[in-house]
Amino acid sequence: MSIVTEQSVIAAVAKDLYLDGRWLTAAGGRTFGVEDPATGKELARVADASPSDGLAALDAAARAQPAWAATAPRERGEILRRAYQGLVDRTEELALLMTLEMGRPLAESRGEVAYAAEFLRWFSEEAVRVDGGYGTAPAGNGGRVLVMRQPVGPVLLITPWNFPLAMATRKIGPALAAGCTVVLKPADQTPLTALALTQVLADAGVPAGVLNVITTTAAGAVVEPLILDGRARKLSFTGSTAVGRRLLRQCAEHVLRTSMELGGNAPFVVFDDADLDEAVEGALLAKMRNAGEACVSANRFLVQRGVADEFASRLSARAAALPLGRGTRDDVRLGPLISAVAVEKVDGLVSEAVRRGARVLTGGAPEPGPGHFYPATVLTDVPPGTRLLAEEIFGPVAPITVFDTEDEAVREANDTEFGLVAYLYTSDLNRALRVSERLETGMVGLNQGVVANPAAPFGGVKQSGLGREGGPTGIDEYLETKYVATTLR
Repeated sequence: MSIVTEQSVIAAVAKDLYLDGRWLTAAGGRTFGVEDPATGKELARVADASPSDGLAALDAAARAQPAWAATAPRERGEILRRAYQGLVDRTEELALLMTLEMGRPLAESRGEVAYAAEFLRWFSEEAVRVDGGYGTAPAGNGGRVLVMRQPVGPVLLITPWNFPLAMATRKIGPALAAGCTVVLKPADQTPLTALALTQVLADAGVPAGVLNVITTTAAGAVVEPLILDGRARKLSFTGSTAVGRRLLRQCAEHVLRTSMELGGNAPFVVFDDADLDEAVEGALLAKMRNAGEACVSANRFLVQRGVADEFASRLSARAAALPLGRGTRDDVRLGPLISAVAVEKVDGLVSEAVRRGARVLTGGAPEPGPGHFYPATVLTDVPPGTRLLAEEIFGPVAPITVFDTEDEAVREANDTEFGLVAYLYTSDLNRALRVSERLETGMVGLNQGVVANPAAPFGGVKQSGLGREGGPTGIDEYLETKYVATTLR
């Protein structure tokens, strides 16, 4: 087995666009640099697609759509199953590649490879389970109701930088399983992982034109013409709520199907009957995993007064002990943020809270460069109305507030325009179910700090999005239902 090194994994990745089964340079030969957020140094340069390149990708997807829709579901499933194995076999290379371009520790990157691969395995099995129906019309007279489910057509997939492999497989898996062709636009901060995935899928046998990948720094200019073209029939987007709103307005022009996984402001609610050891452990997972750069990260810690001081003390001690550094080091548990802009935003939120009276238990200021580092931070006495409580932090910062009653906890947890996920710790089963029902979120982590599961529906309510990804319903987002009326004579 060859030794996996930083140089070897970067060299092995194609840096061009993937159009109609071929690796091609961008129009005009344009490229852009990919930065290592731990050092600020350039890792590689990749093709920078223009609007004409995007339309070429859609051309290829539209041409390939009829044949791919007609491909036997078992064959589509077998391709996805081979791609699953391809990811598993390349775990070390892919994990190192992700760590290099987005910063997280290698252990977390290995976990993402496993998570991402499971979407391909799950939807390889769902490909053969697309159902339909046949029944007798209630009115009689020989009427029959025939229901069939068909692929929606070419789809546009836009993925974020913070989970560059899993967010791609979570969309590509059901799209290909359903019989849809794909144009994928990954984030420009982390294109290398998407390009490596593209090669795995090509090696698994995805036919030319079925998967097309365009990397670009001009996302709006490239994507908007594809939406307005009319041939794409669905858009799936993971990213900020602000961008999601703009995309929804564009999709309205041709009434595209949409799936939107948008921002979050997750409450982490700890009642005084909770197991504090479990609650602190769950808090570290929900807040510090991926350096807090996740839509499902705990954003607000609501702790009942009887255990608030002890919880804050335990959490700050554990957070202060997290080794900070470049994710390629074995001892590191907290990597850099994605960019200098991200550090500036997090620091601004913390500084404003401190000016208004919040108390810093650990962390609270950026680390000196090189790289974009912000330490694990825990704040208490955070006053109501601070931006830290209202905005998605996207950093390793845990603001703690105190509540007294269950009704107060639910009211504060729901006091946000977002509704992606909530975390709830209690040993009272009745309270657990009662509060879970009252929380206005698409997902609840009940006595656990991680909710993501390829076999479960992932998504939010309110301004956290539309639709669900993963689970038995995940493939539904890529299928149309057709009703055929007939009469037996």
